[in-house]
Amino acid sequence: MIGVSLNQYRITATIGAGGMGEVFRAQDTRLHRDVAVKVLPKDFVADADRLRRFEQEVETLAALNHPNVLTIHDAGVHEGAPYLVSELLEGKTLREEMNGGALPVRKATDYALQIAHGLAAAHSKGIIHRDLKPENIFVTRDRRLKILDFGLAKLCNPSPALRPPSPLGGEGDGVRGESDVPTIRIDAAAIINTTEPGMVLGTPAYMSPEQVRGEPADHRADIFAFGCVLYEMLSGTRAFRRNTPIESMNAVLSDEPPDLSASNANIPLALERIVQRCLQKQPDNRFQSAKDLAFAIEVAQDRSQKQFQSTTASPRSARKKSLLAAISVTLLAIVGAFIANKFRSPGRTTTAPSIRYLTYSGRDYSPAAAADGKRICFSSDRDGVKRIWVKEIASGMESPLTSGPDDFPRFSRDGSTILFTRALGSKRALFRVPAIGGEPSKVVDDALSGDWSPDGRQIAFSSNRSGAFQIYRKAAGGEGQEEQLTQGPNEKTVTDWSRDGRCT
Repeated sequence: MIGVSLNQYRITATIGAGGMGEVFRAQDTRLHRDVAVKVLPKDFVADADRLRRFEQEVETLAALNHPNVLTIHDAGVHEGAPYLVSELLEGKTLREEMNGGALPVRKATDYALQIAHGLAAAHSKGIIHRDLKPENIFVTRDRRLKILDFGLAKLCNPSPALRPPSPLGGEGDGVRGESDVPTIRIDAAAIINTTEPGMVLGTPAYMSPEQVRGEPADHRADIFAFGCVLYEMLSGTRAFRRNTPIESMNAVLSDEPPDLSASNANIPLALERIVQRCLQKQPDNRFQSAKDLAFAIEVAQDRSQKQFQSTTASPRSARKKSLLAAISVTLLAIVGAFIANKFRSPGRTTTAPSIRYLTYSGRDYSPAAAADGKRICFSSDRDGVKRIWVKEIASGMESPLTSGPDDFPRFSRDGSTILFTRALGSKRALFRVPAIGGEPSKVVDDALSGDWSPDGRQIAFSSNRSGAFQIYRKAAGGEGQEEQLTQGPNEKTVTDWSRDGRCT
């Protein structure tokens, strides 16, 4: 097609070809700019499914306008072959960028944040990508990431504005729902093409469990695929890659990928927790929106940069600070010893307390430590909403865990779960959430605070539902009946259980 003109677009070079069309470099003779033109060959037009997919991609991209999503300029038909015109991208795919190895943590975090922003923009329009993978993410020369290939996208509950007449002619009705799009398309390892309902749709190593099972998938399937991509950027290996597509899909359903820290000890724990939450098998346990995912990455990125800056001071500056610190400590010790010797009573010794600040925002409340002493949880409204946060003591990394408004968090004794209270109108209720993140579940209605029994099987909580503050006990999962433990006025909060779990 070199030299052929499609309206004002003159084809100048071939870029590539695939199952969904051929891509060419072209000159826009009207606006005098280079563009990319994707053409569906004539022999593909006879394939109703491929034609529908092509129309679907055009209409989906036309509904989006975001710097992290491919921008479409035009669409049309030339001699029976439909085509779309998009911005011309200079760079490489994320797969080529990784080149079989892991990316530096700071670069991977920056890329992850851009992908999350692009997904958030798509999801806000009701668009689910359903085939997010490194091959469908492009890295431009100025390090801008672009999400490509919306051929498998699904448009949920589209408004009339998002379902225009087909730009390719005919009575196109826009992007169809899940029940209308049963086709399977499995990447380069394609083994099946079918139009029977209930078949899976996507790329095996990046599909969510619900996609593997052929169930309806919502935006949280993209969040699972995002977790696979971020895992690969950080580790250099695919989370669920096996020898065959079927084995990869089985791994998605039943296996957990190796810990990221096993492949790279420099990965911040907060970033690893983000990946773990994205890769939860149950959609309710993942991030519930790409917007919240982006926020968590921003927090991890900010903390990581501060930590990086604090450890990369110049050697000369570091020596100078060390010298000044040593002099200051020596002087303080001399002065302190003099004062202590002058005013100390005979036979009496004193020890000065040591204080370490664990949080610094000035808007942090209700802290509680995990039994192993490696983490703390607390509530904070530093970002405008009072929610539960978790901090890793060793690394200093802090991550938001809940959406709020929440307070009074308490770690279970094994550190796997956090109990907290959430404001529901004029009352509060007790919820529990996995410490690595997930969807909180309600345990008790109308409770002011609570704590775990030592074995983690029960919780004690306080409530004023009877007109006076009473303490109750209930199974930690929320099942069964509550047992009232006290009669008469009591304190508003539960302090703790005894070590044997017999009393509070």
